[in-house]
Amino acid sequence: MLNVNICGIDLKNPVIAASGTFGFGDEYSQIYDVSKLGGISTKGLTINKKEGNDGIRIHETSSGMMNSVGLQNPGVNNFIERELPKMRKLDTVILANLGGGSIEDYLKGVEKLNNTDVDIIELNISCPNVKHGGMAFGIKSDVAYKVVSEVKNICKKPLMVKLSPNAEDIVDMAYKCCEAGADSISMVNTFKAMAIDIKKRKPIFNNVTAGLSGPAIKPIALRMVYEVCKNIDVPVVGMGGISNAEDAIEFIMAGAHAVQVGSANFIKPDICLDIINGIEKFMTDEGIKDLSEIRGIIK
Repeated sequence: MLNVNICGIDLKNPVIAASGTFGFGDEYSQIYDVSKLGGISTKGLTINKKEGNDGIRIHETSSGMMNSVGLQNPGVNNFIERELPKMRKLDTVILANLGGGSIEDYLKGVEKLNNTDVDIIELNISCPNVKHGGMAFGIKSDVAYKVVSEVKNICKKPLMVKLSPNAEDIVDMAYKCCEAGADSISMVNTFKAMAIDIKKRKPIFNNVTAGLSGPAIKPIALRMVYEVCKNIDVPVVGMGGISNAEDAIEFIMAGAHAVQVGSANFIKPDICLDIINGIEKFMTDEGIKDLSEIRGIIK
């Protein structure tokens, strides 16, 4: 009833734990059986270990949260050697989320991940291009096309490209990534946002801006997923403020094959189970036998 297929990979259900909110699954596995998830997207990986940003990293907003973690991670090699073997025991689909500061970084990371048993590589193109002034790879479509096409040339795994909502044109961005060879699209990453400490008269975050996530962004993320799904033919994994089964079903009705759940994991660690069970109950109550019956029904 709940199973879905993305890029030839079978998922038990359409609910995936989003990158950066679930670590490598170990901590959550001590709370509940994470094998019930459709998949887990790893903490964002970079070719070398990163300590992340200094200063405040998390800030609560009225309907969500902002983060400036800075891709703190153990590096691709440590992930492969130490984390991946433990993740494989969790018995769910593994998406290796990969970031980079240059095309060369992405290529080195993909080459290493090619030789592992991760199921899907999720290419995070929201990273700043350190060789070209720091603008994210995912802002301009032609820049994204270049990095995706070069990665696709060497990638031996299904390639999912994670889009930033800060792109100049999200539909054109998705189209160009597919034209460059993306097998799937995941969207959206956090929105660029800002908060100010009025007592200190300075920004909350050292980097001034940070990424906004949570319920506040859901209506905008849903609209973006809907527009993209109408214009591309590859599977889309939707995310952005999903905190209950109804939210997830909305994304599927907008055209998504699956969803990722992020910030809600911090509020209720086993929220993904509630969402999975809620989708199943909705399908039973409505006489829906397969998600394909409702996927993309909004025209």
